Amino acid sequence: MDTKHGELSVLVKDLRKSFGAQKVLDGIGFQVGSGETLAVLGRSGTGKSVLLKLLIGLQKPDSGSIRIHGQEIAGLDLDRLNEIRKKIGFLFQRAALYDSLTIEENVAFPLIRHTKMSREERRDRVRELLSLVGMEGDLHKMPAEISGGMQKRVGLARALALEPDLLFFDEPTSGLDPISASEIANLIVQLKEERQVASIVVTHDIHAAKSFSDRLVVIKEGRILTEGTFGDLQRSKDRFVAQFLSEAA
Repeated sequence: MDTKHGELSVLVKDLRKSFGAQKVLDGIGFQVGSGETLAVLGRSGTGKSVLLKLLIGLQKPDSGSIRIHGQEIAGLDLDRLNEIRKKIGFLFQRAALYDSLTIEENVAFPLIRHTKMSREERRDRVRELLSLVGMEGDLHKMPAEISGGMQKRVGLARALALEPDLLFFDEPTSGLDPISASEIANLIVQLKEERQVASIVVTHDIHAAKSFSDRLVVIKEGRILTEGTFGDLQRSKDRFVAQFLSEAA
């Protein structure tokens, strides 16, 4: 599991999680280097979203290790966990914008909560973030007034508000038309190239994953079936992997 990228942003070892008799994750392990993008692929219900919840401490693993920038997060108290979370941006599957707030207010929310910026500094930062994702012209709109793809771009702007060096994406292209999906994929690449942001992207969209990933892991029945570059996966003799990749053709 060597990576070309020096410092490790995430190191996961032998991660296990069950709900009752159902094993969701059964010994998962991987690492993500600084400025590297890892795609986590698998069918619906294979534990991909549970993995993200474990990585940000919303759920606790039954066993195993999760290290974020060298810090073991399992068992941390909430205050310390929240300090680590400030350096992690999270884009939820449905953008999770606040319906009652404007686009500008949504992006400003973490700045109000976690910084001592003045009103003017916040306004400038929000405009900078919305400009990055091509939404600077929609400051005063409500979430219900913009498309799903636009909502995800606003969600990404908000996820970047505190200048994280690690981003988690949950199905960032799901439910989007091909052009919007491509725009989101391009933004993931842009963040890596311009800001050296490390990303873990949970997705079943192999086509998008091909465009933004340095490495990919395929999860099946709670285990990592294979790991490598897109080329490595193409050379795999595994029938499940071949079937999965055929969807990107």
